[in-house]
Amino acid sequence: MNLKQLEYFVAIAEEHQITAAARRLHISQPPLSYELAQLERELGTTFVRRGPRSATLTDAGKLLYERALRILALAQATKRDVEGVGKGMAGVLTLGVDASCVGSVPGSRLAELATVPDVSVELREGDTPQVLEMLEGGVVDIGVVRTPFPSDGLRCRYAKAERMLAIMPPALEVGTEMDVTCAQLSDVPVILTRRLEAQVRDAFADAKANLLASCTVDDPRTACTWARNGMGVALVPETLLPVTDTGECFIKVIAEKGLSTRQAVVWKADRYMSPLAQRCLALLGDLG
Repeated sequence: MNLKQLEYFVAIAEEHQITAAARRLHISQPPLSYELAQLERELGTTFVRRGPRSATLTDAGKLLYERALRILALAQATKRDVEGVGKGMAGVLTLGVDASCVGSVPGSRLAELATVPDVSVELREGDTPQVLEMLEGGVVDIGVVRTPFPSDGLRCRYAKAERMLAIMPPALEVGTEMDVTCAQLSDVPVILTRRLEAQVRDAFADAKANLLASCTVDDPRTACTWARNGMGVALVPETLLPVTDTGECFIKVIAEKGLSTRQAVVWKADRYMSPLAQRCLALLGDLG
C-alpha cells in the first residue's frame, strides 16, 4: 500500500465511478483500475463493488476511506512542515540580546517571522557577557552584543560604528548646542554603564579631563532614567535613543574619536545552525 494507491482510492470513493475518478486524476481508466486491484490483492479484501455505472464501497472500503483521508492529510502536513523547516520557516528561535541593542533588534528586521505559522521567537536579555555565556551554553542560537567582547570561537557580523550620546539634565548642561567633549564634561557628574566604563575612562584620560562618576549601572536604559531624574549625565550608545525616554534632557553627541561602539551579531563557529536560525541571520544582516 502506498500514497498513490490511497489517493486513487479516495478519488473513486468520492466520485462513485471509476471513469469520473480517472478524469479527476487526469489519468486513463486502466491504470486506475490496476492500482485498485493491486491494493485489494495486497490487503486481501474487496473495497469497491463495481456496477455498470457506479462504484460503491464495501464495509472494508468505508473503513479504508476514513483511514486514507487521515493518512493523506498527515502526509501533506508532514511534507509542508518538513519543507518549512528546510526553508527555515518553522520552529523556535532563541535569541540573546544585549539591553543596549534593543533599539536595533528586532526593529522591522524580524517582522517576517511574526507572520509565519509555526515560528516563534524566544528572547533572552542580558549584558554582553551574559549573552555570550548563554551562547556558549547553547541556551541561545544567536546573540546580538556590543563591543568590546572576546570573539574566540565565534563568527561575528559587525554593524558600523555608532556614536556615543550624552543625555544631560538641564541643570548639568555643558558643551555646544549639538555636541560635547570629555574636557567639557570634566568634573560634571557622569552616569556610566559598566560595559563601557573602561572605554569612557580611557577617553577622559586621553583628553586629560577629570571623570566624576556619580554612579555605574548595568543597563543603559537605567542610566537614561537616572539622568532624567538629575543624577548625572548618562553616556549611552546612539541606537538606544529611539526606545528610551529622555524627558527634558538635552541630547548631545560626544565629540571624541575614540569614544564609539559597535553592535554585532554573533553565533558559535562550530555549532549547527538550524534553517530557522540561518534565516534569522539573513534578516538581521549586519544591523546596518
